[in-house]
Amino acid sequence: MAQSGTVQQPRISGQIIINELVRNMELGRLELGYSILVPCIFSVYLHPDDYARVASVESIIQEDAKRALTARLAGWNAKGGLLRRGGERKTYRTASSTWWIGLFADGESSVPPGDVEIHSELNEIAQPGYRGTKTTLIERAPSVTSARVARDREHTRLRSAAVFAEIRYQDDSGSQTFLVTQNEVSIGRGGDDQWVDLALYTTDQISREHLRLHRDPAAGAFTITDLSRNGTWLNGRRLAGNVSVPLPDRAEISLAEAVTLSFEVRRD
Repeated sequence: MAQSGTVQQPRISGQIIINELVRNMELGRLELGYSILVPCIFSVYLHPDDYARVASVESIIQEDAKRALTARLAGWNAKGGLLRRGGERKTYRTASSTWWIGLFADGESSVPPGDVEIHSELNEIAQPGYRGTKTTLIERAPSVTSARVARDREHTRLRSAAVFAEIRYQDDSGSQTFLVTQNEVSIGRGGDDQWVDLALYTTDQISREHLRLHRDPAAGAFTITDLSRNGTWLNGRRLAGNVSVPLPDRAEISLAEAVTLSFEVRRD
């Protein structure tokens, strides 16, 4: 005879959240004349019980989600992007050089247990004529208000990590700025099986992981290590491979003489 008891509620998992972030990015694509923009800012709402379960590993979920989004973007471009009239292909890209993902507990009783509601935007400033993308795991209308999304994003950014340095560069996606907020940054073309923090859209003269920057948390000083086939130049001097050398507070870094990074430490 079947035992009576409490019906077990569906439970959210990190993989479900990541899968839904990728799906939201796919649905939120905006086709332009020469490129296709995808969302890079995501607000993720969970039932309070689900949020309590994953809060302690939120940073790991965010890290894995960024890797999954980057890999999907790279996969689309590896296939040649979208063919446009005239034989050229449109490149998939983001308006920012980094992903932003915030996880929040829904206190308005609008997200059921086991579900996830995601709101995304193409950039920090909403694009004219683009209303953002809202998705849920369960088939229902997203119910978190835009005012709540804006408030939660701002609240999270006020508690965000400090910016240690910035890297300005230009590749096939245009002029970009990458904010360094971690103590180690890998840079290169990346790929489905090669994660990099700063992914460059450029010639294959750039290695998939071309170089790595490391910051000493105690001293705040950076070092640079060349990991490439075709070389890295620091202020005009070629670096020896696989050797960490001090990185000045301001420096020009040339990757295979194909892409130049302008590096500058922030002293806020």
